[in-house]
Amino acid sequence: MTKAVVLLSGGMDSATCLAIARAEGLECFALSFDYGQKHDAELAAAAAVAAAIGVSAHRVLRMDLGAIGGSALTDDSISVPESAGDDIPVTYVPARNTVFLAFALGWAEVLDADMVFVGVNAVDYSGYPDCRPEYIAAFQRVADLATKRSVEGRPIRIRTPLIDLSKGEIVRRGIDLGVDYALTVSCYQADGDGRACGVCDACRLRRAGFEEAACADPTRYRPR
Repeated sequence: MTKAVVLLSGGMDSATCLAIARAEGLECFALSFDYGQKHDAELAAAAAVAAAIGVSAHRVLRMDLGAIGGSALTDDSISVPESAGDDIPVTYVPARNTVFLAFALGWAEVLDADMVFVGVNAVDYSGYPDCRPEYIAAFQRVADLATKRSVEGRPIRIRTPLIDLSKGEIVRRGIDLGVDYALTVSCYQADGDGRACGVCDACRLRRAGFEEAACADPTRYRPR
């Protein structure tokens, strides 16, 4: 079987991305990160999603992006915003996708995998610069230049099957593939049990996706 590394946060998008890779008949290796995020309940969700959809291995790599701060997701001195704004929000984690993709690329080389899947989206998203098609194209160029496989004529493809989909389209695709979204955690302020706040940017986008798809939202919300 053709192998693929799939970045798996435990959220709705990455779970759908994994389901798409499995539906293509790929042997999937899930990669998650414990990077000092406040909403670490997503790691338990990632493990549940990996078990439910099926992977050959699931690794969790640990690093402390909180040591450099700069994001509401890793820095206790910065609050997660509960209203939408026009600028790139403080939930942006500097260099996160670059770091994650670099590790995924390295594991792909070790596994002799042909692809890396990442569930970035540039339609219904928070405006993060490392979710745009231009960024993915640039990282593909890095992968082509920096890997032994590519130099030998076997490049590793960076796959972004969700990048042009709305949140509603993502939900519908996942439901068609049998994704159990009740297992996923998207909230930036999820509690230890994985219950969502219902007001952060991730929660608003997730709820809008289920509304657009006209599907029941299985998200568990904590009392406010």
